[in-house]
Amino acid sequence: MGLRRRRVSPLIQVRGLQKVFKKGGTEIHALKGIDLTVQRGAMVVIVGASGAGKTTLLHILGTLDRPSQGEVLYQSEDVFSRPERSLAELRNREIGFVFQFHNLLPEFNALENTMMPALIQGMERKDARHQAEQILTEVGLKDRMRHKPGELSGGEQQRVAVARALVLHPTLLLADEPTGNLDSETGERVIQLIFSLNQAKNVTLIVVTHNASLARRFPQRISLVDGRMV
Repeated sequence: MGLRRRRVSPLIQVRGLQKVFKKGGTEIHALKGIDLTVQRGAMVVIVGASGAGKTTLLHILGTLDRPSQGEVLYQSEDVFSRPERSLAELRNREIGFVFQFHNLLPEFNALENTMMPALIQGMERKDARHQAEQILTEVGLKDRMRHKPGELSGGEQQRVAVARALVLHPTLLLADEPTGNLDSETGERVIQLIFSLNQAKNVTLIVVTHNASLARRFPQRISLVDGRMV
């Protein structure tokens, strides 16, 4: 008798996802019945015109926003059945975020910015410092840790943002236009960094981009038009 293979469940399953915003007396249907499966370790890109629902979908996948209807299963659990505090703990522990605007705190240096999620999680300061130093070294900023954001180039600031997103070793990395404010050469270095982290650490990667040439490099592509997958 052959060995039975263990069935591996997807990291994310989205079923019947809808999102409605109310503006004045008008309802805006941003997402209209999205069904989606993302396997652990996948590299997924979300593309579409402005207003298609890309960022809304990314925010819901990252639990930054709640759907109006439908469910998001994360490791087979309906995450939005959790109370808000438990959901925030899951988000901080399991999900890393990189945005077009890096959102670094200007009064703190690169090391302190990178430590922040670990400190919020309740990690001892010396342990948070050790993990932050390790990941900053991995992203090529070993000699820039004591510099504040204003003393770093745009590419270095975005690498700090990547380090901050990865300091707790998340399972999922979400990036919204991570190269949107960078020149092509610097943007390429940031993308190579993100790709290498996917390969080396099996971090599941979901990226929103308008960049068509970048989108073609992803094995799984989601196209949105007026809130629907096409």
